[in-house]
Formats: sequence, C-alpha cells, structure tokens
Amino acid sequence: MPSDPQIGDRQREILTAIVETFISTGEPVGSRTLARASREGLSPATIRNVMADLSDAGFLDQPHASAGRVPTAEAYRYYVEQISGQAHLAPQEETMISGSLTGVSDVQEFMERTSRVLSLISRNVGVTVATSGARNALEHVYFSRLGDQKVLAVVVTRSGLVRDRVLRLDLPQTDLDLASRYINENFRGWTMEAMRGELERRIEQERSEYDRLMRSIEQLYKQGALAAEQSSQVVFVDGAANLVAGEQDRQALQEMLKTLEEKEKIAQLLGAYLDVKQEAVRVVIGLSETLPSMQNFVLIGAPARSGNDVVGSLAVIGPTRMDYQHTITAVSYIARLFDKILNESE
Repeated sequence: MPSDPQIGDRQREILTAIVETFISTGEPVGSRTLARASREGLSPATIRNVMADLSDAGFLDQPHASAGRVPTAEAYRYYVEQISGQAHLAPQEETMISGSLTGVSDVQEFMERTSRVLSLISRNVGVTVATSGARNALEHVYFSRLGDQKVLAVVVTRSGLVRDRVLRLDLPQTDLDLASRYINENFRGWTMEAMRGELERRIEQERSEYDRLMRSIEQLYKQGALAAEQSSQVVFVDGAANLVAGEQDRQALQEMLKTLEEKEKIAQLLGAYLDVKQEAVRVVIGLSETLPSMQNFVLIGAPARSGNDVVGSLAVIGPTRMDYQHTITAVSYIARLFDKILNESE
C-alpha cells in the first residue's frame, strides 16, 4: 500500500507516463525511455530518483534488478482516479455502439448485444447480467372465470413476458372484469413489486369506498394472481478469446476461462462489486476477494437502469494492463444509452 497517495506533480506525471507506457508496450519502463519523452527535459538520473520514491511508496515494482519498473495495483488505482471523466469516445465509435443497439426492445436483448459491443470496443471480455422477474413492468392483466372455484389470471409485462396462473377462487366474471380494469388503469408501467405494495395499502385505506372491488382484488392478490416471479439472472459473456493473446500465464488463463464458463460466478462477481446505488462507472483492480482466479484482472462496470429500477449490469473484464480511459468511457456511454433506448422502444 502506498504510504501517501497525495504525491507531488512531478511524481504524478512520471507515474502516469510509466502506467501509459507499460499499458502500450507491456515491457518494464526504464528511466531512459521516460527521459526521451520528457517535456521538461528531465535527466535519466532525476527520473530514477523519482521512480525510487514511487517504489518506496508502493506504486512501482521492479521485476529484475537490471530491468525497468512496472505499475502495481495501487498505481493503476491512482491512475484511474486521475483520468476519470477526461476521455470521450470518437464519433465513429458512438455511431457504432448506437447502431449495434438500435431496435432493442427488451432488457435481455440489450444485454446480449451489449456484451458483444463491449468486447469489440475494449478488446477484452464483455459481460452483462440481465435481471428479470420482479422488476418487469406491468403492461396489463386479465382475469377469466374458468368454472366453479377456478379463475385464470394472465399477467403481461412490457418486456413481452406472459405469465398465467389458475387460482382457486369463486368470483363472478363481472367482478373479475372490474378488478382487471382497475389494475390496468392504475398500475400500467409499475413493477410487480411496487404494485403489490401499493395495492396492499389501498386495500386497507379504500375498503369502505370500493368495498366490493377491493374485496375481489384482495382475494386475487392473496391467491397469488399478482405475485412477482422470483428474480432470475441471465448472464452474457463475449470475447473470452481476447484474453488468449494477452495472457502469458497459461495456468492463470485456463482458470480465468473456466471461471467465465460458470455464469453464476460472473453474476456473483458483478453483484459483489457493482452497487445499485452508484451513479458512475466503477473500476475494481484485483478481483481475488470474490474470485481467487481473477487476482490480476480488472472489472470496469456500471448498473443498467430503466427509470428508477436497476434491471441489470454491464462490465468489461480484462488484465490490469488495459486501456482504462477508453474502456471507462465506453461503459459509461452504454450505461447512459440503456434507459433512453428502452424508453424509445415502448
């Protein structure tokens, strides 16, 4: 751990140059290389002194006595703090992303396409998780009497999911029509979870005014006509082959690829690091706390929102030597597009 992350201007400039040079070349960075590129005309000896201080502070490692220095995880973390919000995607990249996601009509389709787009634009692994079930917004409900003690309840969500249940109830069709009309007029666009909470409140508060209607809705409600599906997750992973070219440790690569095949671990990973309350992109360097096989990897991700609801998450996973500026900007751009595209499709 660095003893003092508030380093001086010259140290910051040299550390930034080391990180960016190492990301570009993959080779340990020496003082002579930095001296040649120095805008201040710093000598190799001056740069070596600064590099020694940065090493003492925990920002640099030296793989071999005669080699240059390489950034530590702490160096990457510091670097990310300095560059956040500075980069912008090229217009042609924004056009490519928007074009790839045009015509999307539901969360799962968006996530499936997004994993591919993130993989292409970052040259790493694109990962997305679509959360379905409780967060699907209501399109309409329909209740039909099937016979004595049987009612068919049909719930259609805005994403196109249709769920039907047969309930053991004895209500006349007129009451069922009244109940479905009330729900459709008052709760279209609500999530199932929010609608159930509000209905429960109204059943108590409005019982005297709408006694017969509320009694019917209460029976439908208690029998599970409006029960939300248990939340499930669909995971999309694209671009694992991108790791093969860059990862030199074959055992680490095999463990990483095996992890990517286990979709529940990927969902666990994103769930552990992406807080639904966060607004900005999060960068996590070193993922071993959740998955030991990902010690030397980075996650750059954000939650995907539709209105006030978080309906999934999207991320890039790659080695610590990656283009942070470009990847952070791409993830941020796609996360902002999510709500806009889904709202336009409705």
